[in-house]
Amino acid sequence: MFTVHDLYDLSHSLAGAYLSGFTNPWEALSGIKSLILSLGEGLGEDYIQLEPAVWVHKTAKIAPTAYLGAPCIIGADTEVRHCAFIRGSALVGKSCVVGNSVELKNVILFDNVQVPHYNYVGDSILGYMSHMGAGSLTSNVKSDKTLVVVKDGEERLETGLKKFGAMVADYVEVGCNSVLNPGTVIGRHTNIYPTSCVRGTVPANSIWKTGGVVVAKY
Repeated sequence: MFTVHDLYDLSHSLAGAYLSGFTNPWEALSGIKSLILSLGEGLGEDYIQLEPAVWVHKTAKIAPTAYLGAPCIIGADTEVRHCAFIRGSALVGKSCVVGNSVELKNVILFDNVQVPHYNYVGDSILGYMSHMGAGSLTSNVKSDKTLVVVKDGEERLETGLKKFGAMVADYVEVGCNSVLNPGTVIGRHTNIYPTSCVRGTVPANSIWKTGGVVVAKY
């Protein structure tokens, strides 16, 4: 199983200190809203509070048709494009792209994350420099509505969570139109082929290929 420190360089997020208090990264999901509210009050003059509990850095670019739901923080030099729907409890780092028709809910996006086209990211954490290809999404609730279990081979770890999308590590590339099923955990520097249906844990420095075949990159 991957720990917080296995997946993420915590220096690339305002949530770094918060996340360092957990072993399993999904344990942090339930506290994202409270984290954003506490961080927002101390952000300083570089951030503008557009409305209650919505903080946007002065250098961020927000399209007029984008919706920013409270609470949320949008970092420096981040672009939120037309018709993006930030439902709330979204901590978006610096130099990120939140694209057209993208929906975010209860998420942490580290710095330099790109979710640029038609993505849904819910109850998830995306690491530094990770990228979701067009149409790729996190599925955060099981079809039978039972609690999410993280699976690594024969090992099963109960999370106690009904809503849990994916833990995506630093430098991960997710191919277009892929689905990350509830409880997916992807290690650093891993590539996911387009149109993949991903579940369980995917090792660092690997490639998830067609049919769920996983091979080492090097």
